Amino acid sequence: MLILVRPRQCGVIGAMGAFQTVALVGRFRSSGIEQTLDRIEIFLRERGLEVFRPAGSAEHASDVKSIVHRSGSTTEPPIDLAIVVGGDGTMLGIARELAPWSVPVIGINHGRLGFMTDIPLDRWTEALAAILDGHYEAEERTLLDACVLRDPDSSIPFAARALNDVVIGRGLVGRMIELNVEVDGKFMYTQRADGLIIATPTGSTAYALSANGPILHPQLNGIVLVPVAPQALSNRPIVLPDTCKVTVRIGDETDARVNCDMQTFSDLHPGDRIVIERSAHRIRFLHPSGYSYFATLRGKLAWQALPVLTARPPSP
Repeated sequence: MLILVRPRQCGVIGAMGAFQTVALVGRFRSSGIEQTLDRIEIFLRERGLEVFRPAGSAEHASDVKSIVHRSGSTTEPPIDLAIVVGGDGTMLGIARELAPWSVPVIGINHGRLGFMTDIPLDRWTEALAAILDGHYEAEERTLLDACVLRDPDSSIPFAARALNDVVIGRGLVGRMIELNVEVDGKFMYTQRADGLIIATPTGSTAYALSANGPILHPQLNGIVLVPVAPQALSNRPIVLPDTCKVTVRIGDETDARVNCDMQTFSDLHPGDRIVIERSAHRIRFLHPSGYSYFATLRGKLAWQALPVLTARPPSP
């Protein structure tokens, strides 16, 4: 199922002016990544841009944070654009860190699927040239904030941000888990399942989709709750307004874990409450002119493929 609404903010062309300082970040230990980054850096410098290329891995928060803290400022980022060369996993880590700074991000696909890193590797030159000349489309994506509250004093042993999803799943024991779910303080259900996915529209085409969740258009003001292998077959995904606060309580004698974007993890205790709500921050992606979300779906999900007709068996 595809859910559409009128976009909250349509993409605009050439709305942000010239870029001066660019952070160039690559996927950690990817084959051929250094040569690609070298070529892009040369291209950017030839256009008169200052290029900051963090040392180390884009998968470590300390390296990503160095992008915005390299000047020592805690109020203004020293860059006005980030270029991410990698897959969606690389983009997830970068986007979470850059969202509070409102730094726009461009994604060049050096991974596999590439829903968010939408510029093909063999077309980065013309795509970057057009974007740097002011010809691009901008869109903003919602993030989620999650925190774990632990009694008796409601301490917070874990807090993280997610661009794709917050997933509560089975722990080391591997048994089905019991979850009590409230929305804005109102009881919704008690669920026994392998897990529960709370996804943004961006994350609706990730793990949530593989668990039979709906596809939400990126500009939809909603979040989707998708049970993973629920015990009750009548349990189905539900789309909620993104103004809701979702609270999930871990049942007694339940061994569970929580993760954000499959990149930050925490073990949970029975009775823990996981509070998930829309983040105050958003991430802005820049796409080449003519970008189409539907074209991305057609390409990545093979919507353009026709059913294969099987030959009729010969008549006896």
